Amino acid sequence: MSKKRTGVFVCHCGTNIAATVDVGRVAKEMAAEHTVAFTQEYVYMCSEPGQESVVQAIKDNKLDSIVVTCCSPNLHEKTFRDNAQRAGINNFTCEIANIREQCSWVHADKAKGTEKAIKISRSVVRRVNRNLPMDSVKVPVTRRAMVIGGGIAGIQAALDIANAGIEVVLVEKQATIGGRMLQLSETFPTLDCSQCVLSPKMVEVNRHPGIKLMTYSEVQEVAGSVGNFRVKVHKRSSFVDPDKCKICDHCTEVCPVVVPNEYELGLTARRAIYIPYAQAIPASFTLDEDACLGLNPIRCGKCKDVCEAGAIDYDMRPVTTTEEVGAIVVATGFDLYGPENMPELGGGKVEDVLDGLQFERLISASGATKGHILRPSDLKEPKEVVWARLYFLY
Repeated sequence: MSKKRTGVFVCHCGTNIAATVDVGRVAKEMAAEHTVAFTQEYVYMCSEPGQESVVQAIKDNKLDSIVVTCCSPNLHEKTFRDNAQRAGINNFTCEIANIREQCSWVHADKAKGTEKAIKISRSVVRRVNRNLPMDSVKVPVTRRAMVIGGGIAGIQAALDIANAGIEVVLVEKQATIGGRMLQLSETFPTLDCSQCVLSPKMVEVNRHPGIKLMTYSEVQEVAGSVGNFRVKVHKRSSFVDPDKCKICDHCTEVCPVVVPNEYELGLTARRAIYIPYAQAIPASFTLDEDACLGLNPIRCGKCKDVCEAGAIDYDMRPVTTTEEVGAIVVATGFDLYGPENMPELGGGKVEDVLDGLQFERLISASGATKGHILRPSDLKEPKEVVWARLYFLY
């Protein structure tokens, strides 16, 4: 086998890299690698002159592989692989060594930044020596998408994709879509209530002929590859038929179980059978099996006794289905860093230390206290409200 002829092109990225990495030294160290036949540094390798210099160097030096040490491959891997192909070599014999995001940008000490950049570049040079030329192939794809997460991001993504003519499966683990946004009182910058903005979109998702809505469901397994995924989705049993449920609320009136209300961040309570909030989609009650006194055997049964619509079915079972999709959008949202993790601010030790979302529920007209700021501990109006603003440095 003939010796590899690799070219290494080191980018200054203006001062993004050069400020904390000795670019010249990186190029010199790479030149010492036994497979490297050519090295070059340039201020902006991604510029048109920079790209042309790469193409010309490949031709002039008969290179069969290249390494560009620059920024994230998410930005310019395709750029330089296209240039490699334009110069006459296989585009998969081009690799990117990222010495910006996790190197120059996180170091103030130039000597340490340079050493790290050398190690990163050397590892990629040795990796490209093992690369084999490959050809792109075309494969049929499933023209169907899955969106995981039914908050505002997932809802909008599902609508955009469905309105483009591609069928969507929207999977949400809670009993309703809406996510964190519905817990907000107003939204910036118009100060519209969150329900006014989000509720029409929730209804549109539920009615859209191109969207299959799966609430109370979670992804268990993803198999296949890009363009042809097989996704196993487990749908928990709600024990209530949404097509029969009249939202009459009689079931909650007789339910003896009281547990913290997740939607209100524990500031109020709910019953074991409940609807998360008035705008819930699907508009149906859910029986929380974990909170219920018992379904196997049935220890209560009061909710079913008063359900005139016959919507409650204790024999309902979980269902696992496999959905075939070509693309997956992950929009799973966030959870707050709870006040119990900040004892220095009294979290977990002092009463009435709240997080931002709990405060949103207090000031919301549809919230736990109907917009009145009251202490959760005794439901009395506080004399003072103190804000603690935290900054996290990375």
